Amino acid sequence: MKTLFRYLTSVSFILLSTTLLSQDFSALEYRTIGPQRGGRVTTVTGTPMLPGTFYLGASGAGVWKTDDYGTTWNNISDGFFDTPSIGAIEVALNDPNIVYVGTGSDGLRSNIISGKGMYKSIDGGKTWSHIGLENAGQIGAVEIDPTNSNVVWVAAIGNAFKANEERGIYKTVDGGTTWTKMLHISNTTGFADLELLPGNPNVVYAAAWKAQRTPWTIISGGENKEGGIYKSVNGGKDWIKLEEGLPQGLIGKIDLAVSPVDSSILYAVIEAPGDEGGVYKSIDQGKSFVQTSSNKGLVNRPFYYTNIELDPTNPDIVYSNANPLLKSTDGAKSWTMMSVPHGDNHDIWLNPNNPDLLIQCNDGGANVSHNGGKTWSSQFNQPTAEIYQVAVDDQYPYWIYGAQQDNTTIAIPSSAPSATAVQGSSQTMIDVGGCETGPTIPKPGNHNIVYNNCKGRFSVYNKMTGVGREYSIGASNIYGHNPKDLKYRFQRVAPIHVSPHDPDVVYMGSQFVHKTRNDGVIWETISPDLTAFEADKQVNSGSPITRDITGEEYYSTLYSIRESKIKEGLIWTGSNDGVVSLTQDGGQTWTNVTPKKMLIGGRVESIEPSQFNPAKAYISVDRHLLGDTTPYFYKTEDYGKTWELLTNGIPSDYTSKVLREDPIQEGLLFAGTEYGMFVSMNDGKDWKPFQQNLPVTPITDIIIYRGDLVLSTMGRGFWVLDNITSLRNNAISSLKDTPVLFQPDNTIRYRTPRRSKGFPDYSSTGVLIDYYLPKDGKNNVQLEILDASKQTIATISSDSTKTKSTKEEVDNMSLSMSFSYFDNTLNTKKGINRFQWDMRQKGAWSDKASRSYKNGPMVPPGNYIVKLTVDHKSFEQPFEILVDPRLADEGINEKIIAAHLAFENKVLDLLTEARKFQSKLEAEIKKSKGDRKESLESVLKAIKNDEGAYPQQMLVPQIAYLSYIVGGADKIPGNEEVERLKDLEQQLQAVKQKAQLN
Repeated sequence: MKTLFRYLTSVSFILLSTTLLSQDFSALEYRTIGPQRGGRVTTVTGTPMLPGTFYLGASGAGVWKTDDYGTTWNNISDGFFDTPSIGAIEVALNDPNIVYVGTGSDGLRSNIISGKGMYKSIDGGKTWSHIGLENAGQIGAVEIDPTNSNVVWVAAIGNAFKANEERGIYKTVDGGTTWTKMLHISNTTGFADLELLPGNPNVVYAAAWKAQRTPWTIISGGENKEGGIYKSVNGGKDWIKLEEGLPQGLIGKIDLAVSPVDSSILYAVIEAPGDEGGVYKSIDQGKSFVQTSSNKGLVNRPFYYTNIELDPTNPDIVYSNANPLLKSTDGAKSWTMMSVPHGDNHDIWLNPNNPDLLIQCNDGGANVSHNGGKTWSSQFNQPTAEIYQVAVDDQYPYWIYGAQQDNTTIAIPSSAPSATAVQGSSQTMIDVGGCETGPTIPKPGNHNIVYNNCKGRFSVYNKMTGVGREYSIGASNIYGHNPKDLKYRFQRVAPIHVSPHDPDVVYMGSQFVHKTRNDGVIWETISPDLTAFEADKQVNSGSPITRDITGEEYYSTLYSIRESKIKEGLIWTGSNDGVVSLTQDGGQTWTNVTPKKMLIGGRVESIEPSQFNPAKAYISVDRHLLGDTTPYFYKTEDYGKTWELLTNGIPSDYTSKVLREDPIQEGLLFAGTEYGMFVSMNDGKDWKPFQQNLPVTPITDIIIYRGDLVLSTMGRGFWVLDNITSLRNNAISSLKDTPVLFQPDNTIRYRTPRRSKGFPDYSSTGVLIDYYLPKDGKNNVQLEILDASKQTIATISSDSTKTKSTKEEVDNMSLSMSFSYFDNTLNTKKGINRFQWDMRQKGAWSDKASRSYKNGPMVPPGNYIVKLTVDHKSFEQPFEILVDPRLADEGINEKIIAAHLAFENKVLDLLTEARKFQSKLEAEIKKSKGDRKESLESVLKAIKNDEGAYPQQMLVPQIAYLSYIVGGADKIPGNEEVERLKDLEQQLQAVKQKAQLN
């Protein structure tokens, strides 16, 4: 019964790291663009010793910490945890630096992410160690002995999708070095909760729960011998089952709470049939129980909720987290609903020194209250959204669309929507119709029209009017039905696909493929049933106690639809019960092309028809709901007659989610799995990790658009990897002993705000330049930007001692627009590096060397060359800078931009001349005396502002102001600006003549 677990690096991690060393893509970083709106949080806790410090554990986002009462949250598990799914967090009572985390959320949804055991921190979450129980599955509770933080108890629910022997109650007495299984019932019954008796931690209560998820149902509970409440009075050596007053028949999920101020009082919320379900109370440490309430809100969707907690100072005040959040002040007899920022409640923690200070969590995040729940902290500071899929529109810059679990659909810009966009403190985000499930697809050619699915219901949303019009197939609410009785079976995330050949043609999937040409007003069915439709899988979901039929459990439905971009009418479908189908004539005839060697029953998560060969396609099959976490990516090159498995290089438990093909480079593939990203350069023969700075979280969808890699995740929102052009270069697969300069992608000349930290992470405009160094370059790397006539615009050096330009000192600035500068982001490390050139040419001179000639105007659209020099060897690549299409639409063309730039450079020349004159004048004053000094000081007053607040603006600041207003936008220079420049030129010449400097 005793099992020894020691922390070892898993085989999959070793394989991952070894492969990564062979090809380092770390220079190509993803950026997160939110949303900042919180997602599903399943556990929260705090520590009485640090009242402003709280922790949250999310279902797909890891562990986050706040030390300012929820004003800001920071992730503390990235880089340490192998899974983002969190089941329980506990802080040692007498040492807030000691934190234990059990992974694997306890709400067994179909998209639940598997746990990977226990983690421990001894520095308040700065660093973590894995301490075993790798196969315990979902962990429902962790309890720390208040007298000894090395003694820890764990309730292991087990594998959510299959029987496993690791279900049970575990205990460690050495801080997690070794674990002992203290209680085990069977390989199908685990434990959802445990509690230690206040004042005597050798007394332990444990709640047994038989639970398993399948694609077609949720099993929660079983016969009485398979569940119930157990008690030990000798530290887990012996156990008795508590029975008096408790349900004697079927019994399901149970959560427990013991009063800290009266240890004789024990509460249990219990899933049981009919009125037997509800809250039970014992006043004799579990010898007997009395049911206090059968309120249905206490056991609403028990597999997903079921959490009870007590006020730490009053055993009559009881909280029940379900839907809704309920509170009792009379010992769980009567209940009132509490208002919280979001529904679907999971956990609550109250400060034992001040129970009005509490944290609570739900499907919208975690929220802190200082006044017992009257008001709450914001949930718009937690980028933990679970997004089901991703789409993009054709705006400039493009916007990203998706549906957030238990929230709304959203559209957010991929980059700053304008040069005046606020960054770091707010986010542009709009609801675009439909609901939490999606997909949500903007119409090509008209991004104001958005097609939506909401749990099987089709609608069309108009962003201009804010009106959504529903045109559902069958016009019937399918909730609560046995799927065998439905005319049309829709998954909650039923697929919608817009034809790449005609944006008015939209497909949607039930068990059939449906097609509309007029936004859903008229639908036609163009296929037979394209699923396996096994009769024994068509059942009322939820057994043996609680029905739960939300469409998530409808089996034998279509899950993916894709039409070939190169052959109209060639349509592939995949069902959630493992059938792949194909039509080559627009739906008149269909063929079952399911891979013959593929195991049955898996969910065909994605289909990707090749954009180079109509006979080729890729599929991703997910069997985790059947207890099989193996990744299954397949390729066919003969219209599905034969298939090849493509998983070499992907760890064996990284469940496959999505595969996409690059639209430019054939054979360049991207795969999203349960735990991250992979790339293949050879059409799937082998894969390399492509995770970089991306947190460990499921990748739900991928789009390659305008050279960017756009991801949706189940717990961390949207991420963008800007410009994957270098990956399309064959040289990247054979990097050896010679430096390589990759050709930059053509870059749109956007005006954007400066990049800042926080959400959303909008990138600033710039040309991304990738280069490979076969060895560390130290200070021997240099980039030059040349115009079409090969005149140097800028020189960027990795060595600050080599940046002095002889051209900088010329009196006539118009002779050269070139300048040199040092930039520490010009990396010189071995491997692939990336530098972002801000497209700026030479600016005005400054007496501060760090600013001199910097922040000049953006170069005009046109053809350019980048030149890389390494150890005196040079390499060149051409690229183009393009006009912002939005400017083109309003008539700002290249000719206008060139004229404006010429005028702006005249202003900058004048500013340089004026600043240099001021500097020379100040130097002359320092060495002058008498009348000469007095005369020069009078000149200085005419060009330089006085000290103090709001001084009169003199000549040099006036020229700088003209530079500011001229450089703010591409435009035809205004007549007032032209005249002002002439006036300022004359003023400068006048003061220079008066000063008579040599």
